[in-house]
Amino acid sequence: MESPNPGHPGRRSLLPALLKSPLSSALLALALVLTGLAGGWWIGQRQASGAAASGATRSDPKQAGLQQELTQLRRRQERNEASDADRQRLLELLVALGRRAEAMELLEPMADREPDRWSLRLMLAELRRDQGDRLGAERELRQILSRQPTQPEALQLMTLLQLEQNRGAEAERQVKAAYAASSKPEPKPEALDLGLLLADLQQKRKQTAQAEATYQQLAASFPEDQRPLIGLALMRQERGNLKGAQEALAQARLRSKNPEKPDPRLDRLAAGWGMKALRAPSAKPQESPPQEATGSQNP
Repeated sequence: MESPNPGHPGRRSLLPALLKSPLSSALLALALVLTGLAGGWWIGQRQASGAAASGATRSDPKQAGLQQELTQLRRRQERNEASDADRQRLLELLVALGRRAEAMELLEPMADREPDRWSLRLMLAELRRDQGDRLGAERELRQILSRQPTQPEALQLMTLLQLEQNRGAEAERQVKAAYAASSKPEPKPEALDLGLLLADLQQKRKQTAQAEATYQQLAASFPEDQRPLIGLALMRQERGNLKGAQEALAQARLRSKNPEKPDPRLDRLAAGWGMKALRAPSAKPQESPPQEATGSQNP
């Protein structure tokens, strides 16, 4: 099994998932992949290029059908007869067929008309990034963050843009501020996503101790969520600390919906790292003797 690398998301396009509503709130694609909750915006697949799409249209009946549907929707749009659903579908087709410039032309007035639909402007930011216009992408994201400073998905993309430009310190300051604002006086729903983003960013910046502390703080603040512990396990595994990784996974599985049964998802992860399947909680009494033996060893 190939284990995801949380430290290197790369330049994967976020557009496919952005076209689906609502956007997933999970930063950790790694956690989503490992726990079978796929659908997060970090794991969108790269769309075909415009040239490849047009070439496929000539030989692929399915692609030809999409092209025909797009033409019909275009005509409806030009006659001002398109519904919101028509425009959404047209946007999906333009992106799927690699026609990014046309998608942006359609999306800009939609985002301006509905400023509260931040997902439209987020998609526009990703389109600009995909076209190499980082400054334009940041401009779109600032519009979102000026209205919602702790919006996790906008901060995720802003962080990625800043990292691509070697502005990691700036990214960390912004994410820390958003995380702090969402955590007091009581943690808000987005606090977990922002904390995971912060830990991931700290890893990328080689701040291992800080990242571990962030994961542990999140695990304590959100005692029913597995993701902080899975993130911690992945980080430890990357550093070669398999024992620590297994301990974090064991704690994560105690948070399963039915902890008395094996968790195939976490067991598969453990197996992929060459570990034995995690022991069910019913076997916890067997974990105590080694600790007692360690404490009672005589020189």
